[in-house]
Amino acid sequence: MASVAFLGLGVMGYPMAGHLRNKGGHDVTVYTRELAEKAQVRGFSFLDAPVSGGQAGAENGILTVMVGGEQKAFEQAKPLIDAYARMVGLMGPAGSGQLTKMINQICIAGLVQGLAEGIHFGKKAGLDIEKVIEVISKGAAGSWQMENRHKTMNAGKYDFGFAVDWMRKDLGICLAEADRNGAKLPVTALVDQFYKDVQGMGGKRWDTSSLLARLEK
Repeated sequence: MASVAFLGLGVMGYPMAGHLRNKGGHDVTVYTRELAEKAQVRGFSFLDAPVSGGQAGAENGILTVMVGGEQKAFEQAKPLIDAYARMVGLMGPAGSGQLTKMINQICIAGLVQGLAEGIHFGKKAGLDIEKVIEVISKGAAGSWQMENRHKTMNAGKYDFGFAVDWMRKDLGICLAEADRNGAKLPVTALVDQFYKDVQGMGGKRWDTSSLLARLEK
């Protein structure tokens, strides 16, 4: 058992802290705007460890965690991270976790736009979207987004995950880093502008699958 200080009990932090205590059996000290408790620190090593999986992943303890830092520090922290993750990987030195998270968001942006266009096309063609997805999700077109978001997208409901505001923040970080390192991200830049359109429709807090709403407006 370890003594763990946990900062931030938002929609993801709260279940993550709960898994550390209940699943991991650790002594967890939390910090929120309402509560601050002092925890002794006897030295530390830095790891950047962004996560993917959203609120549902945090609640179910199945987040993917991308870590940057030294091997020794990673080995010390991994048993703690395992309490709320199903996949944990050391990606390289400090900063590598954040860079991997950027790649994650770049890939998601393109996938969601493709799924939105596919569903939109299927509706215009008069197809039964549920039947379509049942078939194509088992082939090369299948993805987490398709499996977990097609039903809510088809129903025009967008309150089931990572918010558009947060995605635009992340994509802005990706595009700024691409400017720095010379990477070309034409699709990411385009989808970022599509999310800007969604914000203009009042969808700042809609989940990222709301790209479909832009096509159907």
